[in-house]
Amino acid sequence: MKNQDDIKATVATKAQKNEEEVAAHIIAMEKAALDQWGNGNPDGFLDISAPDVVYFDPFVEKRLDGIDELRALYDSIRGQVYMDRYELLNPHVQATDSMAVLTFNFEGYVNETVHRWNCTEVYRREETGEWKIVQTHWSLVKPQLK
Repeated sequence: MKNQDDIKATVATKAQKNEEEVAAHIIAMEKAALDQWGNGNPDGFLDISAPDVVYFDPFVEKRLDGIDELRALYDSIRGQVYMDRYELLNPHVQATDSMAVLTFNFEGYVNETVHRWNCTEVYRREETGEWKIVQTHWSLVKPQLK
């Protein structure tokens, strides 16, 4: 018969494995959406956003509330965003059974120009089991002074 310490160790191992699987899944979803975004197509992000998503970035005056407002923003810039490549740096996922927070640094490359951003995405596991973005916050990285 297993003792309490063995049971606790088994539960902790399973929880860690589940969190690692969730993290890998969330990061893969984000990268797939970014791959589309870099070709001027915001649909990848629209597809993984919940109907009640809220959105912040430095180029919008106020928080956007809901998928319709986000879609209107993305449709206004559809086909105008391009990157030669990007790097998702230092991705970190903190997850529970129903929520996950992804934070990362982002570098987008267009010719010789590098655009640096910070991003936080909050994902919620829906009743269907799918993960959907419920909150996005993009901010520009402060330029380094030389």
